[in-house]
Amino acid sequence: MAAGGPSFLSVQHPGAARELIGRGFEQAVPCAKGHTAAFVFADLEQLYSGVSQTYRLSMSLPTLPLERFQQETAGLGETEAETLTRIRIGQDIFRDALMDYWNGACPLTGITDRELLRASHITPWAKCSSDAQRLDVHNGLLLSSLWDAAFDAGLVTFDDGGKAVASPMLSDTAAERLSLSSAPELSLTPAHRENLAWHRLCRWKTD
Repeated sequence: MAAGGPSFLSVQHPGAARELIGRGFEQAVPCAKGHTAAFVFADLEQLYSGVSQTYRLSMSLPTLPLERFQQETAGLGETEAETLTRIRIGQDIFRDALMDYWNGACPLTGITDRELLRASHITPWAKCSSDAQRLDVHNGLLLSSLWDAAFDAGLVTFDDGGKAVASPMLSDTAAERLSLSSAPELSLTPAHRENLAWHRLCRWKTD
């Protein structure tokens, strides 16, 4: 890199590369051998942001959460207590992955207090067809507690553009407290949209 010139980052993780492309990072060619994509940054500050996001995405995207879950539950049987332990472990891993993916903040409110953040499944744990789906960060949102309660109750959902959509059953007072009309649009992947289609069909309250 020349002094004051652009910086380049080559990314090996396919999922992280797709996410960065989807978030509008400028691509560069060619990338390093065996890597998926390369990106160009105007200055060191942008490079540091790109490196940080790449690391967080690499840690949160499949298959690392699933591999961690399989390792930590390998010795568990099928008793009720062991099943509950497996669920608790899975939910803890899912929360950690979402914290990485969303950079430790609710994307709607900017809240970063861990005690006020919830790992919200889009398709609920019990409705998922596999552990891979249960632990996929694209099947979850990191929401502040009030947004999580509204989303889980089907009183709000999100369209394919990431815009919050209120249920007709959501009160005006609740909509005001959520600042729903001014909520930013979520940055969604195709996998997010697929899961949110299920939420709109099966959880969102239309009447």
